[in-house]
Amino acid sequence: MRRYTLMSVDSKITNQDEDKIKLSVVIDDDEFDREVDDALKRLSKNIKLPGFRPGKIPRKVLEARLGPTAGRQDALEHSLPTYYGRALIDNEVDAIGPPEIEITSDITNGAVTFEATVPIRPKPSITGHSALEIEIPSPIVTEEEFQAQLDSMRKHLAELEEVEKPAEDGDLLTIDIEGTKDGEPVPGLSATDYLYEVGSGTILSEVDEYLTGSSKGDEIEFEAKHPTEEGPISISIKVGQLQVRILPEVDNEFASQVSEFETADELLKDLRHRMDETKSQQVGMLARDLTAKAIGDLIQIELPEGLIENEIDRRIRDLEMRLNSQGLELEKYLEATGGEIEAIREDFRETAEISARIDLGLRAVAHVEYLDEEEDNFEKYLENMAIQMQMKPEELHDALKTSGRLMDVRADIAKEAALQWVFDRVNLLDEDGNTVDSGILEIKQPDIPDIAQKISENNDVEADDLSDDDLVSEQIIDEDNNDGEN
Repeated sequence: MRRYTLMSVDSKITNQDEDKIKLSVVIDDDEFDREVDDALKRLSKNIKLPGFRPGKIPRKVLEARLGPTAGRQDALEHSLPTYYGRALIDNEVDAIGPPEIEITSDITNGAVTFEATVPIRPKPSITGHSALEIEIPSPIVTEEEFQAQLDSMRKHLAELEEVEKPAEDGDLLTIDIEGTKDGEPVPGLSATDYLYEVGSGTILSEVDEYLTGSSKGDEIEFEAKHPTEEGPISISIKVGQLQVRILPEVDNEFASQVSEFETADELLKDLRHRMDETKSQQVGMLARDLTAKAIGDLIQIELPEGLIENEIDRRIRDLEMRLNSQGLELEKYLEATGGEIEAIREDFRETAEISARIDLGLRAVAHVEYLDEEEDNFEKYLENMAIQMQMKPEELHDALKTSGRLMDVRADIAKEAALQWVFDRVNLLDEDGNTVDSGILEIKQPDIPDIAQKISENNDVEADDLSDDDLVSEQIIDEDNNDGEN
């Protein structure tokens, strides 16, 4: 694949609307003539002429054979993405989709000019971001939660005792169970002497309903919904012995059996500490997600389809990377699962739109609060990145600018600052309306972009690196609507 060292082009923005801009680009005659030279060398490799080796046919001979415009046409097709990409970089255009390109000059001779109409990321206004109110679960571990976790530990050392009484949740019943549909056994629903915990819901939800209150010797028959097919199934159960767990006392002996601690006090103190820490982290993550979602909800504009499609593309790439890390290819994965790429794209659509709205919301907050103009954060991040990449900050700055990634890095840092700005002001409330300390909100430092590693290896940029999809910056929020990934 050919590498292009990005050249200087004469380009400017000639028209700008809310959703698109028009770029005018001029490739001077001498510059384009070098592209024509390269094009003819490519073409000559597939041409056989007596007395000349493939790839070594003189330019004049080739132009006489192919015509004067063949080389210029091939040169234009190969170099246009590079010149277009350079124009985007020079004019700091935040493109979100492929351009419409019109050649505006005679390509048979002289300089080449073209115009590119480029869809750009919208810049919506935003209000209300300084007074967000978010309801979250309390990050404080309740006594019921603490006791439930402690009882779960006690169950591992529990003894079983047979008793005669009506069955309750948590009791263990030995049952014979048979499930049939139209007189035929249902696979997986027949067993004898099966030890079942009442209330566990591990067979069918109706089983717990009918076993609750049952006693040894009872025979129960009922109909239930088939778990995977249409129509009911018939269930018959014969109840055997009932056992209850006798939980051990929480004493020093218990502590030494279930942990590295010698005393019950040490065990209980450690358990509470770990539960407090875990719940605070979990609620903090949820609060982050909900706060980010609330920022996105403040963006009321209709999103450009290209913006959503770009986010879906990014998620497909992430899926491919995860599969590749497991030694799988996306195409073979789809074959094995019977899935279709369009179905996957549609599954991603809702969360992709949420992510795109959050991204626009953070950019809008950064803009209205002037966070995108703070140079200190950018310089510090650049210094840290340069240290990790073993480069000088000014070298990294120039490399990012040359590659077109400088705008992406600035945007990521501004969005990070915007998220923290909102976190510092959001009002977190638990279910009872009590204020929750916003200190549970933590923001991740942005990772070094993958492109930075490419830059450290080679400051040249491939034409493929300047494809329309790749010129769109990665978003700081990766919202799978589960982890919010801000």
